[in-house]
Amino acid sequence: MRVMLAMSGGVDSSVAGALLRADGHEVVGVTMRLWGGESDTGCCSVSDVDDARRVAQQLDIDHLVFNFGDDFDTHVVEPYVQAHAGGITPNPCIECNRHVKFDRLAERARLLGFDAVATGHHARIGRDAAGAFTLERGADPAKDQSYVVHMLDQEQLARTMFPVGHLDKSQVRRLAGELGLRTAHKPDSQDVCFITSTGGRTEFLGRRIPFRRGTVVDLDGHTVGEVAAVEMVTVGQRRGIGLPGGGPKRYVVDVDVERATVVVGADADLLDHGIVVASPTWVHGPIEGEVLVQCSAHGTPVGAVVEPDADPGRIAVRWHEPQRRVARGQSVVLYDLADRCVLGGGLAVDALAP
Repeated sequence: MRVMLAMSGGVDSSVAGALLRADGHEVVGVTMRLWGGESDTGCCSVSDVDDARRVAQQLDIDHLVFNFGDDFDTHVVEPYVQAHAGGITPNPCIECNRHVKFDRLAERARLLGFDAVATGHHARIGRDAAGAFTLERGADPAKDQSYVVHMLDQEQLARTMFPVGHLDKSQVRRLAGELGLRTAHKPDSQDVCFITSTGGRTEFLGRRIPFRRGTVVDLDGHTVGEVAAVEMVTVGQRRGIGLPGGGPKRYVVDVDVERATVVVGADADLLDHGIVVASPTWVHGPIEGEVLVQCSAHGTPVGAVVEPDADPGRIAVRWHEPQRRVARGQSVVLYDLADRCVLGGGLAVDALAP
């Protein structure tokens, strides 16, 4: 097969290339230039591009650089900024996968005559008894990335490869070391590529949207504090919300950007009966009934029931036991009861009424 390998400059995509070559595939490495601004974290630095190029040389494969900066700005950066302006907590890495890696890059690969796109994600693709593709957790529970690629459907899975999904991270690094790859001991990327470690979200967003001071109130509406920027506050937050120390722990239970108000309460006040989920995507068609649900990249899956919503563009996820509130904009990903296969997912938009 002709395989386009997305090379981030990290160890996982490096080893993915080596495994593809060992399996006899014709491989071309591609590094995407996504963010043209300041970057000292994530996978968009100049050094990352150089690492990818040099690993490609070690693997004796061609290496290309595609500039998808406009797509990245349109589908990832600008929505990230606007989400914060509206009091929503986005996940830009998931949107990058959705719109850039498995859409824009996959389309470029198709136009250039490639059979598949491969990445270094720790996830697996299989088949069920009927022959349909399955999207499964990676073999290493600590590094599983099925959550961040949950949007892939049958057509996309048919043209996607995850060569390191069956390995744990220690095996990946050992293989990289045995092959002498320059990325063998390179640390994993941890942060959003367009947010610097020095300035953080506050500096990045402060250049792009006006911050408004917000009033912090308790559940009875009494003013208890103030925040410098209501746009920087998210549900579940405890620190940095302008409250004096020494009292009981209080958490953000709601953010109203229009009214510049942050509501705080006790931990128990964060418990909800479920979530309304918008824009659901499905691996192999819509489902209802019993599922396991994960609401963060490394969160613990919990039991729930998927129910239809009055809005056909939404579903309701009802917890078996009350769970902490999920911030609007976060991805809600559904797994089968064996906690192995992704069924689908969408975006949290509201708490579900009892």
